[in-house]
Amino acid sequence: MKRMRIALVAAAAASALALAGCAGGGGGGEEPTEEAAPTFEAGTTMAALAEAGEITVGTKFDQPLFGLVGPDGVPVGFDVEIAKIIASELGISEENITWTETVSANREPFIENGQVDIVVATYTINDKRKEVVSFAGPYYLAGQSILVLADNEDIASEEDLVGQPVCSVTGSTPAANLKELGAEVLETDTYSNCLEPLRNGQVVAVSTDNVILAGLADQNPGEFKIVGEPFTEEPYGIGLALEDTEFRTWINDTLEAAYADGRYEEAWNATAGEILPFVEPPAVDRY
Repeated sequence: MKRMRIALVAAAAASALALAGCAGGGGGGEEPTEEAAPTFEAGTTMAALAEAGEITVGTKFDQPLFGLVGPDGVPVGFDVEIAKIIASELGISEENITWTETVSANREPFIENGQVDIVVATYTINDKRKEVVSFAGPYYLAGQSILVLADNEDIASEEDLVGQPVCSVTGSTPAANLKELGAEVLETDTYSNCLEPLRNGQVVAVSTDNVILAGLADQNPGEFKIVGEPFTEEPYGIGLALEDTEFRTWINDTLEAAYADGRYEEAWNATAGEILPFVEPPAVDRY
C-alpha cells in the first residue's frame, strides 16, 4: 500500500515567500508534508484497528533473531519488524503495539479467543492449523534442522535421531515431525528450555527450524553446532482470525509491497540478517 502525502504549501504562501525574499527577508524553504491517515472500508478489521489506533500482536519472546525480549522488555527480531510494517500501514505507531507472548501451544487459542489481532511468531502454515485460523504469507521459508553439542560427532542427519531422545516444543510442527520420524521427543514450552537438557545429556539434540537454532547457537558461542541439512520446509505465515478474507488479502498486499520497496530486506538485515544470509521471500499464497 502506497502512502498518500498531501502537499501543504499553497500557491499563495509560495507567492508571499517570494515577495518576502525580494524585500530582503529571511530564507524560505518548503514546509513539511503530512502523512494522510489510511482509510478502509467500514466493517473491516483494518478499519476497526485503524480507528482504535492500536493493535495486539502475538510473538515469541525467546527466539533470538526473530522474537526476543530486549533489556527494555520489548521484543526485537525479524517477526517483530514484520509486525511493525503491518501496523504502520494501519496508521499505528510501534508505541501503540501491544506485544503478547505466544508459545507454540497457544497461538491458535489466542487468535480464536481474540486475545491477539495477529500472530507473527515463527508460525508454520499447515493444513491442520488452517482449519481453525487463517494465514497471510508466507513471508519466510525455514526448514527443520538439528542442534547438538559442539563436540558431538554421532549425529549427522535426521536419520541419526531415530530412537534417540530429542527436545522440541509442545504443539510445534517440528515436534510432530520428530514423532513421525521415530525419535523419543522431550517436549517443553519454549526452545530455550531445551538447552539445559542438551547440556546435561538428557537429550542428544534439539530440533526445530534452522533459523531458530541459528539464533540459539549464536547466543551461546562455542557450546552448540547445527548439523546436517534442513529436512523439511516450514513456511512462516501471519496468523489471523479464521475466514477474515479481507484482512488476509490486505496483509498479503502489504507484504508484497514491503518486498518490492525494500522494507522487507531492511527488516531482515537489521535482525536475522546479522547472522543469516538474505534470501528472496517466497510468493504469498492467496488461498
